[in-house]
Amino acid sequence: MNTGAQNSIGGFIMDRQLSKYIDHTNLKPMAQKMDIEKLCTEAARWQFASVCVNPYNVPLAKALLKGTDVNVCTVIGFPLGANTTKIKVMEAREAYENGCDEFDMVINIGALKDGLYDYVRDEIKAVVEAVEGRTVKVIIETGLLTEYEKSMATKLACDAGAQFVKTCTGVSPGKATVEDVKLMLENIPEYEDVQVKASSGIRTYEDAIALIEAGAERLGTSSGIAIIEGAEIVGAL
Repeated sequence: MNTGAQNSIGGFIMDRQLSKYIDHTNLKPMAQKMDIEKLCTEAARWQFASVCVNPYNVPLAKALLKGTDVNVCTVIGFPLGANTTKIKVMEAREAYENGCDEFDMVINIGALKDGLYDYVRDEIKAVVEAVEGRTVKVIIETGLLTEYEKSMATKLACDAGAQFVKTCTGVSPGKATVEDVKLMLENIPEYEDVQVKASSGIRTYEDAIALIEAGAERLGTSSGIAIIEGAEIVGAL
């Protein structure tokens, strides 16, 4: 189990650049070409881990970021998770063929609540297999779940071979919390190299550091630049 960043001095994460924790995100339904161009330019400048865009924008983002270290991430079954497994697999596979590096998939929340754990696990596994070893982050939508359901969803994602478990879509109620990050980490088996992505409601440097120090290894946010600028203001960079 990855317990997150261990070395911090005055809130400054020492093991890698703060920017490398950030998935620079624009999932707005009205995002236009100029918005994706701006997102990618910012990501390359600030050296974020990835840009996270809707599937339609994957080819554009991939072309814009060619020659950089910034990955392209997209969402699968977003935002409700209520698509069939076949549709999620097709969506993931098309994004894979378009060069996508990372895939943030939403679980079937209703199936989880109905106790259909085999279905939830098998669906995640099907997406993992469809992208042939590329990074899958499983969005469990913590704001809609009980503590038990959060724990179970985390375990199912691990069993299915995902690389990350992620808190929220940012669409349904709820946001990333320190408590949820810790709970998710507690339910990742010691033998699993699975990490936690915190997403939704992360707007300031203080928000980011609290979640990283709780153990999050990736942050989904549209406020990446504000977070980095906040770090500069407090003298952490």
